[in-house]
Amino acid sequence: MSEPRTWMCLICGWIFDEAVGDPEHGIPPGTAWADVPMNWTCPECGARKEDFEMVQI
Repeated sequence: MSEPRTWMCLICGWIFDEAVGDPEHGIPPGTAWADVPMNWTCPECGARKEDFEMVQI
């Protein structure tokens, strides 16, 4: 497995970290971005998955 990556919401700046996931919304820690469902939305602002961009932290 590759190093966990981080993805930032371009709308509000919320960070999705693959190592942390989004367990409150059904995405367990260690979930790769490619495995996040297309209908998942940003927990902060409701933006869609396509509104996220990979970022280096």
